[in-house]
Order: sequence, then structure tokens, then C-alpha cells
Amino acid sequence: MKMVKYENSEKFSNSNNCTVWEYPLDDKDINCAVAKITGRYPDAGYCCNEDCKELIYVIEGSGTLKTKNGQTIEFKEKDVVLIDKGEAYYWNGNCVVAMPCVPAWYPEQHKLID
Repeated sequence: MKMVKYENSEKFSNSNNCTVWEYPLDDKDINCAVAKITGRYPDAGYCCNEDCKELIYVIEGSGTLKTKNGQTIEFKEKDVVLIDKGEAYYWNGNCVVAMPCVPAWYPEQHKLID
């Protein structure tokens, strides 16, 4: 069993609209982060995780996820969304979400797409 306390999470911002707290589990099969999104992320285009699936649990707030193929998903507090690996999307909302990823997320596989 492993536990990571909030005070041991690693905070970073990947834009003015997205702040993330990574919880380092040191496990290649799964990891988890919490993100606060306040607007559109990425600022333009789409993002894509090439190697991992993300399971999104909306802790608070609401918004939309839009895919490059035209799908729009509206979400609100307590909803769950599964983002498949390789799926290009962007966020637009004001929310806090928990994001476990399998296999574990790592920065090099996260891509921004026009």
C-alpha cells in the first residue's frame, strides 16, 4: 500500500488556466494528479496523451471537453469521463478534477496539437 499526502504533492502550472498537483506514487502502472482548470486548456489547439488513459473525476465545478473529431462532453461535479490514449481534446471550464492515469502519466508523452 502507498500513500502520498497533499503536502508531498508536486505543484506546477502548464498554463495560466491549469494548475496541477502531481502525487508521486513511483508506480509505472498508475499515477494520479489533481488539476484546477480556470478557462481553456490548452490556450489553443488540443492536447493528447499518447500512452495513457485518463479517468477524470470532477471534484467541483463544471465545463466542457471538446475532441478534435468534434465531440463535446459537458461535465459537472461528481461526473466521470474517460479519455482514451491518443484522443486529442481541450478543456473549457472552471473546475477541480482528479485524474488517475494508466499506465502512469509522464511529461514526454503529453503533446500539444494544432
